[in-house]
Amino acid sequence: MGVVALALLLAAGAALLLHAPLFPRGKNYELYLSPSSSSLVLLTDDPVRDKLFCPVMGESVRYDGDKKNELIARFRAEILFTEEAAGVTNYYCFSPLIGGGIALNGYTVNLHIATSQEQTAVGSPIIFGGS
Repeated sequence: MGVVALALLLAAGAALLLHAPLFPRGKNYELYLSPSSSSLVLLTDDPVRDKLFCPVMGESVRYDGDKKNELIARFRAEILFTEEAAGVTNYYCFSPLIGGGIALNGYTVNLHIATSQEQTAVGSPIIFGGS
């Protein structure tokens, strides 16, 4: 009986780890339920619960201030290329700590960081939508 209980406990722990949010809590945690557009975005206060019960294709969150350097260090990310528009700098990166990615400009991108003077948004594989 103890072995079965231990196996169930380990399986539950593995499920929680696999469905844990990629990013630390911030503002407007979003889960993307469609791989091709922002049409199916779920704004959530409980990403762990929602990732357990929804087919999540990506996620993003926002923070006050410029957190680009912290995020790059945390995810050991390599900046592949950048774009700048309307006061926002977008960093398209690859992190060995995150699986998957999408093809952009000949690179595999799995981490997208967008910074302005007011806030930082981070998403994987990219940030859908605006702001």
